[in-house]
Amino acid sequence: MSQSNATSQHEGEHLSSRRSFLIGTGVGVGALGAGLLTDVPVALAGTRLREGDEAILRFLAALEILETDLWQQYNELCGIQDSEVPGGSGNPAFTAALAVLDSDMAQYVHDNTDDEFTHFTFLNAYLQARGGDAVSLERFRTLPSSQATGAQQIRRLTNLMELTVDTSWYTRYRSDNQNPDFGDTLPQAIPGLANGMFPAIPRSDADLTPPDHLQAIANTAGFHFATIEQGGTSLYPQLAQRVHDKEVLRVLLSIGPTETMHFQTWSDKAGNAPPLTDPTNGLVFPDLNSPPFGGELFQTNLIMPEPTIFLSRKFPVCSIIRPTETEGAAMGALTFLTDDGLFRGQSARFFAFMTGLAREADAARQGH
Repeated sequence: MSQSNATSQHEGEHLSSRRSFLIGTGVGVGALGAGLLTDVPVALAGTRLREGDEAILRFLAALEILETDLWQQYNELCGIQDSEVPGGSGNPAFTAALAVLDSDMAQYVHDNTDDEFTHFTFLNAYLQARGGDAVSLERFRTLPSSQATGAQQIRRLTNLMELTVDTSWYTRYRSDNQNPDFGDTLPQAIPGLANGMFPAIPRSDADLTPPDHLQAIANTAGFHFATIEQGGTSLYPQLAQRVHDKEVLRVLLSIGPTETMHFQTWSDKAGNAPPLTDPTNGLVFPDLNSPPFGGELFQTNLIMPEPTIFLSRKFPVCSIIRPTETEGAAMGALTFLTDDGLFRGQSARFFAFMTGLAREADAARQGH
């Protein structure tokens, strides 16, 4: 794709910097993207990205924007409220329910949110510095906010109020003989979450009672945190196998491990979710240390990845990120997030745009 064609195709898109993102969500003031590229090395400007590398970076930038949107919603209701991650005013009841999983959860939510802002603002700045097109999803900001105390009343990109949460990561990383790269499907830690639509944030103040209902929402959030971050943990090494430029490879290998750090934190905290049954909808959070659960596959203090099969069953087992198969990785990530319920209520234009980005990223080939 030529420079002129790329410009035409993405006409109307603009740099969605951290500062401009806050402007678009009703927080902060200032010029759009002001100062973001001030310190970008001039030498980069003349080194045009290859089409495949640009496609991969654009897809990752779009996913990081979506991730930032969902984390900002979490932070508004249960994270530390400060000027570093502005927006919202906190919800004491929901924050307390999440603290049952760990007393530091508010700080962790805040820091994860801050990290995601930096990921998409860096990727967009880097794209432009290398002659590529930055990504904006602002025109797709159509979904409603939670009505609960503490949430900004603005339009969102993602929906945290009707989730279908895949918790198979919990057992996948505890298995020593199965790996999705080999077509294996691992059992769900919380089967109910994968078979319904549940809120991970209070939808209104009516969700703050009864106590077990609010705790179920906090438990759902705790598992959803890890579900989201394990996706990034796999996606960056999957797409890194398709890039051509060594510096683009460096970008992916530098951002990807931070997703893994997030996932490791959340996988530890999710195991602290107290067993209960939501009295309003019957959602069950079982005691993962007791029958029919229990054992090494479910024990809650097992948070280091168990060694498992890799590349060939003929090789010794190895402790690895799983999956890392690269074929169809971008479309697989988009499908996973869609199945999660994050985009319930989004427009057909949104799905068409994101599908296009995913297909372009999957079409990239190393060396081409």
